[in-house]
Amino acid sequence: MQNRIIPIASTTQDLRERKRRGPKGRRADAQALNEIRELLGTASRQRDLLIEHLHRIQDRYKQLSAPHLAALAEEMRLPQTEVYEVASFYHHFDIVKENEPAPLALTVRVCDGLACEMAGAGALLERLPAILGRDVRVLHAPCIGRCEQAPAAVVGQNPVPQATVEKIVAKVRAGAAQHVPEDYIDLVTYRANGGYRLLSECVTGKRDAESVIATMEASGLRGLGGAGFPAGRKWRIVRSEPSPRLMAVNIDEGEPGTFKDRVYLERDPHRFLEGMLIAAWAVGIDAVYIYLRDEYHGCRALLEQELARLQAEPPVAGMPRIELRRGAGAYICGEESAMIESIEGKRGMPRLRPPYVAQVGLFGRPTLEHNFETLYWVRDLVEKGPESFTSQGRHGRKGLRSFSVSGRVKQPGVKLAPAGITIQELIAEYCGGMLEGHSFYAYLPGGASGGILPASMNDIPLDFDTLQPYGCFIGSAAVMVLSNKDTAVAAARNMMRFFRDESCGQCTPCRAGTAKALALIEKPRWDVALLAELSLVMRDASICGLGQAAPNPVDCVVKYFPHELA
Repeated sequence: MQNRIIPIASTTQDLRERKRRGPKGRRADAQALNEIRELLGTASRQRDLLIEHLHRIQDRYKQLSAPHLAALAEEMRLPQTEVYEVASFYHHFDIVKENEPAPLALTVRVCDGLACEMAGAGALLERLPAILGRDVRVLHAPCIGRCEQAPAAVVGQNPVPQATVEKIVAKVRAGAAQHVPEDYIDLVTYRANGGYRLLSECVTGKRDAESVIATMEASGLRGLGGAGFPAGRKWRIVRSEPSPRLMAVNIDEGEPGTFKDRVYLERDPHRFLEGMLIAAWAVGIDAVYIYLRDEYHGCRALLEQELARLQAEPPVAGMPRIELRRGAGAYICGEESAMIESIEGKRGMPRLRPPYVAQVGLFGRPTLEHNFETLYWVRDLVEKGPESFTSQGRHGRKGLRSFSVSGRVKQPGVKLAPAGITIQELIAEYCGGMLEGHSFYAYLPGGASGGILPASMNDIPLDFDTLQPYGCFIGSAAVMVLSNKDTAVAAARNMMRFFRDESCGQCTPCRAGTAKALALIEKPRWDVALLAELSLVMRDASICGLGQAAPNPVDCVVKYFPHELA
């Protein structure tokens, strides 16, 4: 067979024709472009707003269709692959391909986190599809931050505490209007009780930044999102970096068992906002980005309302720009660098370090990253002095901790208690004891990744640095209490399912390790030697804390509950 020779003129003509037709791949159709342009209106098309714009489309059309994704890519001048990979990364975006049925108009999410599983979420998930019928979609959901209300569900955007089939059916029939907390301290009430006076003293020169930072350092307050880095030291580090400096606030408390930030936000949002603005003033912040998890729909409406009021009647001149950004259902975005990636409109994948966020963070600028609760206590510490904090504590520890307590206790909820309190004291003094008919069996001192300890180890002070010798840590102080009706093996399986589903997939030790660990512990007999090897690899080689801490529940079962494996 002879080789075919293609004339150069013909090849050039083909290239010109192809260029005139446009690039390969889906092209945005006129109708979809018009719908996206009408939806976005005058909003900026800047790259970091990609997730915000995806939410706009999802909220309006209840789905992300291929034509709309193509139109959004064209409108924002982004490759379609980039738009699709971001949209497909987050749980709360429903991407519908051509010739696929659209998602149902109403979705019911039932939390299957550990607290909700113990309270009967499994039975709800089994019964609801048949009862609600084909017009309602019923989904498993990872922890939705309402563990004290277990079992918890969400109908549309409306939470259902202590959910039953009857409550959920009634909510579906009534319509899924967004729930907004009502009994909270608004701007008028907050200012009437001395709110923003401290901020005014700072901005007008009655207090100087050095003295405020020194007070924070003397208080010993550590980051309350889980990492525990000293807050005052962090302020000083970021302040020493070149401007412009930015601030990122993490309200993406996705750790199973954690709900303290939501509770405080629903009660007293301006105490947090004033602490945030004081930190911004002390460090010299140009703009603040608040990252709120998407499960907290009511909190978002509350914050939008109060931020609008605050900006309409600013308590001081020269406040930094404040932007509220919306998560999209990804536990990994609780990690500071993954959160920053998400604020920038990207997939929430942790960054390699160094450089650290304090040096090269949001948009490449030095960034002060803080958890909600850390900022919530700033006003009290500065007004009352560091001794108001350091004078608290038990068993040689100093300070106060907000414990999110759930599980088999009579009175679950957020318990502000002395740092160093033991689990036995916490249950007896703050939770009303164990539920009737239940005896204390085990506890998770720091949420899903903090490990599991038996009831016999009930005298360990609960605080930073006290649990590490036992293979555990306190993290965000999410305490889950198990009884004689539960097993540590079942708890570990629940946690590992969560980690497998929430791994961002960036690194092999975590992506493959969580899946392999779950497969191994779901077997009737555990291969303890293989699990130990897997744990070592995950701890040593995972990029971030998810993969490094995921083996904790499994390792604790092997170490402290061998009788369950016999």
